Amino acid sequence: TFPYIYSGPDNHNIYLPLALFLQITTLTVLFTLIHVACGQLENVIIDRYFIPTHCSREVQIGDYVRYQYNGTFEDGRKFDSSLDKGFPFVGQVGVESKVIPGLDKGVQGMCVNERRKITIPSHLAYGVLGAGSVIPPDATLVFDVLLLDLWNKEDKVQIRTLHKQQNCKRTVMPSDFVRYHYNGSLLVGNLFDSSHLQNSTYDSYVGQGSLLKGMEEGLLGMCVGERRLIIIPPFLAYDDKGYGTKVPPYATLIFDVLLVDMFNVKDDVNVEVQKIPQPCRRRAVGGDFIRYHYNGTFQDGTYFDSSYSRNSTYNTFIGMGYVIAGIDKALQGVCVGEWRRVTVPPHLAYGENGSGELIPRSAVLIFDLHIIDFHNPKDQVEIKVIYKPADCNLTSAANDLIMYRYNCSLLDGTHLYSSDDYPEPPRVTLGQGKLIAGLDEGLQGMCVLERREITVPPHLAHGTNGALGVPSNAVLLFELELLQLQKGVPEGFLFIWLKDSPEPLFPAMDMNQDQKVPLEEFSAFIKLQVAESRGRLHPGIDSDTVLRDMFSKQDRNADGKITEDELNIIVNEEEEVPKHEEL
Repeated sequence: TFPYIYSGPDNHNIYLPLALFLQITTLTVLFTLIHVACGQLENVIIDRYFIPTHCSREVQIGDYVRYQYNGTFEDGRKFDSSLDKGFPFVGQVGVESKVIPGLDKGVQGMCVNERRKITIPSHLAYGVLGAGSVIPPDATLVFDVLLLDLWNKEDKVQIRTLHKQQNCKRTVMPSDFVRYHYNGSLLVGNLFDSSHLQNSTYDSYVGQGSLLKGMEEGLLGMCVGERRLIIIPPFLAYDDKGYGTKVPPYATLIFDVLLVDMFNVKDDVNVEVQKIPQPCRRRAVGGDFIRYHYNGTFQDGTYFDSSYSRNSTYNTFIGMGYVIAGIDKALQGVCVGEWRRVTVPPHLAYGENGSGELIPRSAVLIFDLHIIDFHNPKDQVEIKVIYKPADCNLTSAANDLIMYRYNCSLLDGTHLYSSDDYPEPPRVTLGQGKLIAGLDEGLQGMCVLERREITVPPHLAHGTNGALGVPSNAVLLFELELLQLQKGVPEGFLFIWLKDSPEPLFPAMDMNQDQKVPLEEFSAFIKLQVAESRGRLHPGIDSDTVLRDMFSKQDRNADGKITEDELNIIVNEEEEVPKHEEL
């Protein structure tokens, strides 16, 4: 049998025959008794020539340590070095130790990054026998030690919260997908990896074995925007294998983690209604065309896009796939003027691929929406009567000349224009294309002094192109008051009969019966019809101008008088019709 007696300078165990082992053991005990009899044994001498500023933990018996060392004799001659071997010493302190007792004792109480000069007397080293040809008998040994790492099998993941959001509605749970930034370093402070240097978050599922065990544990319970220091012992990190050239075996790892994003594949769109107008006259449905403003951010608050920066609303149809699925869903049921905060998981946004340089892959998006207006292409003008006089015998219609007051705004209250901006209210003839179609329609059927509020969809207003000061596809809100009303005549007419015309017409027009009707006589006749409410002249034009125009069209030979023959013209051989139907 060859029992293990000690670990040599190169960390290889030395085995001796049993008889020799017993002989050495007896001699060691004998010499120890002699030294004790002569006086107290020398102890290990420790020179702590570099102590780190911060020391959260010191080496104790039972701990595992990893350190670099240089071993020399008192005269400075080197007999061993971990640096020459290319790897540090790793072992447990004071329990089945692989090192000489003095070195085991000399590292106790050390801090990571501490440097010590440990002088070990021979009886705590290789004693009277030495170690082969390397260590002579009774040799005092000097070790220069740098402690690189320290852990214990009882250690757990340590979590230190550096910053936490005040409003944390949800924390990381198993099966969540997370995106985070990190700096990874060893206990001595050496940076071995960083997502910041790669300018990209680390993205992974939690609880599915794709992360270090210690990292999976350290991420649980985090909030988006939270920053943690996660300290992972080697057996919950890369253990005895290490990772590449930057993470050595048996390395404790420190991760400085900032959680940027998180979601679960089961997540749906989350809608938080922040403000809703009262009353809400209608809620948006699929097929509606909507205009809204938005600010877009990631979960950590980083801005990525805004309609305000372009000074233009985002305009689209709802429920027709023109926007990302999450927003399409969130716009259902909104009211004009409503504010909503919408959280969209990536599978309802831009998914695993993201969108160019703007949206990273697997990003949760948060939109703050302000609904400006919406309409349906089938919408008609909405008319709400605010005030109507009790005495209302005459109402406006196509071809009437009216004077009215108006205020025009968007549905969110943004003022656009007003009749008060001009010296006097406008006059217009209805039904002749002088106004946008919806306003023209909304002004018809009104009594003098009646007030209305009308809502005009864009296809009956300024349409997709908009107008000066009016956005494209804008729904308009008009406040109207009818001030004056003059009944009109159909387009293309200068005069209409309100009652049956005299029959025959020419003798009635020829008041002095001289078979000719000059302008003066023609004008007197028409004015009489108007005075007796038998006929009506075109409103909005000077009556003498209208009469001269009517007369000139009847005076076909321009001789200054109308004859009975000139009152009628032949259109074709079968039919004789008046040149002007109004007469």
